Amino acid sequence: MSNAHDHAAGAPAWLHGHSHEPNPHPPPGDATMRLIAAGQERQLTPDFLATLPRVEVGDCFIVSTGHGASGPFTFGGVALQAVLATFLPAGFVWRHVDVVSSDGFGARLTPEELSAAADGRPVILALTRDGAPLTRDAGLVRLIVPGEKDDALKQVKWVARIEIV
Repeated sequence: MSNAHDHAAGAPAWLHGHSHEPNPHPPPGDATMRLIAAGQERQLTPDFLATLPRVEVGDCFIVSTGHGASGPFTFGGVALQAVLATFLPAGFVWRHVDVVSSDGFGARLTPEELSAAADGRPVILALTRDGAPLTRDAGLVRLIVPGEKDDALKQVKWVARIEIV
């Protein structure tokens, strides 16, 4: 399992710690993100994600560097595993998925982390918080890892790229 203490050669800098500005300004744009998998690239929009089976995950907290914890919230969106199942060819074996923000912050998740979701609560690409669409400040599309206990090292807002390796 990769974490902030891994120092593999050629690994992205964000794997080694929480390197982004804790109070970044929201990026411009419409929250279209790139999905890169099996040698192909696709554009994903929040509207497309909303067509996939919706899940809600309650009792989630956001622990942000420099801001402390907020919540609990109920996030709604699509399970990251459902996104992968939609786009990966049958039999494709993947080692990890990188979810990267438009500000360069990212999280790496393994198949084990996705299949061992805490308390049966899946890792999701959230589109709503407490029933309301996420605002630009809240991330528009935000990775929510319900069982995370660290300082938001896997809570990626403004998702811009999902790369499956």
